[in-house]
Amino acid sequence: MPRSKDPNLLVGTETHDDAGVFKLTDEIALVQTVDFFPPVVDDPYLYGQIAAANALSDVYAMAGIPKTALNLVAYPDDEDPQLTWLGKILEGGAERCMAAGAVIVGGHTIRDKEIKFGLSVTGIVHPDKVLTNAGAKPGDKLVLTKPLGTGFVTTAHKANACPENLFKAACLSMVQLNKVGADALQNLHPHGLTDITGYGFAGHALEMALGSNTTLVFELQKLPRFNGIETLISKRFFTRASKTNREYILPHLRVEGNPDTVSMELTLDAQTSGGLLVSLPKEEVPLFIKAALANGAICAVEVGEVQAKGSHHLVFKP
Repeated sequence: MPRSKDPNLLVGTETHDDAGVFKLTDEIALVQTVDFFPPVVDDPYLYGQIAAANALSDVYAMAGIPKTALNLVAYPDDEDPQLTWLGKILEGGAERCMAAGAVIVGGHTIRDKEIKFGLSVTGIVHPDKVLTNAGAKPGDKLVLTKPLGTGFVTTAHKANACPENLFKAACLSMVQLNKVGADALQNLHPHGLTDITGYGFAGHALEMALGSNTTLVFELQKLPRFNGIETLISKRFFTRASKTNREYILPHLRVEGNPDTVSMELTLDAQTSGGLLVSLPKEEVPLFIKAALANGAICAVEVGEVQAKGSHHLVFKP
């Protein structure tokens, strides 16, 4: 699709960013995104919460504030005649929107053999304060605000093979709004921002590196992960995206030393409602981590740094 020539389109599709941004006035720009997917858990209310948190995240990843949302629903009409599941899904989504300070203004429903739910979200941001995945600068440090491994967890859960404590920890993470990390950036000077979802940690990190024409260097042992995730990886509860994510990043990746298999697989695991990856000046890292944790973030961990563009856009170290 050719890029619009409208000068008010501040962020389009060129760098595969998290949302589009369109300038309305010198003070206000719209942030627009949409996301929906089939159930990743059996509880309909929880599923609604997770799907909504995932969609809202793309606004936070542009430094925006969610304002309105539209429900997007695909639902079979030959089962559940009382629509009990659908009601609970919508309740869960509404709860997360309310927590974000956003208002649901309507939506659209279609018949489908498979349930799907998500949101189209509109937010606002000052045109001069938009953050994208293309702003990382050499010398920056990189901080991640949620553990990795939700793809392994949800895959194992579908097979009734995920320990309950691990499943609950992942659900707590998926439900958490990335507002806690975005708000922690107030009064700081971040350069780049993205959230970690379907392309996995490595895929979204690569998009940041490509967009900013830099090299991102990560120490894989620093990557936060859910306790017990190693067991699920050893049993190969992989999503289909692990293979495609691997194929996507390999031409751009240099691996130094001998990173362990668990860490490598974690970088490829498709995340649902994952955390923020923030690129910001070294001296502001402690301030951001302290503020994010004070806001209730599950974690806030320095995981790497930004360097001038080298032979590869990604470098993984043990």
